[in-house]
Amino acid sequence: MAASPASCLAFLKQIGRLKVRYNMTLRSSAYCTVLPLVFIECDRLTGSARSFHYKRICIFIGYCEHLKRTGWVLRKVDEPETVSGHMYRMAIMSFLFDDDDGVDRDRVMKMCLVHDMAESIVGDLTPHCGVSDEDKHQREVAAIESFRSLVGQKAGTEMYDLFMEYEEQKTKEAKVVKDLDKFDMILQAFEYETDQERPGTLEEFFKSTEGKFTHPKIIKLIEQLYKERGEKLKSY
Repeated sequence: MAASPASCLAFLKQIGRLKVRYNMTLRSSAYCTVLPLVFIECDRLTGSARSFHYKRICIFIGYCEHLKRTGWVLRKVDEPETVSGHMYRMAIMSFLFDDDDGVDRDRVMKMCLVHDMAESIVGDLTPHCGVSDEDKHQREVAAIESFRSLVGQKAGTEMYDLFMEYEEQKTKEAKVVKDLDKFDMILQAFEYETDQERPGTLEEFFKSTEGKFTHPKIIKLIEQLYKERGEKLKSY
């Protein structure tokens, strides 16, 4: 029996709690400064070119664990989520799809995990950063190209192809990932409004996504989210 939109939304909110707990741990940890030094020291000890490249990409991807999403930082939310937290919940969302939804779920999951990887190098660029869409795209493509040289032709080409598929928005899977990207954003906005007692203050994120969702399953989740947000706003 298929889960209801309400139960799916409740599950995704619980996954969102992992982002908050992880960020709170980071705030009092030296992990972000120690990790690269540990890898560099290992490289000196092993002298393996292949290990060196693998470790370098681990370091780069590790930056996503600490890179706070720009939109939330600008809105001064407490404990803003990181890029990796955003990609993780999107990947978990892909489990909600099955054969009846007309998409390759495994490809959706992989694309969720790749679509913002370049931000570990270029940062989380938004329209407020003074960078054009074209320049942003070129920087991110160059970053993904650099990953290909680190992980080898097979894995690197798969990452690159998934990223370009997402950017071009021509396949069903790419469109679903775009839907999940926007859905996770407004779900996160609702969680900040609720958990941090700031009702309605993140309305701009909801406005920016109105009418832009395409997949029926995600549209049902959006309707449930709007219902819950409306009830919450009335309660204040």
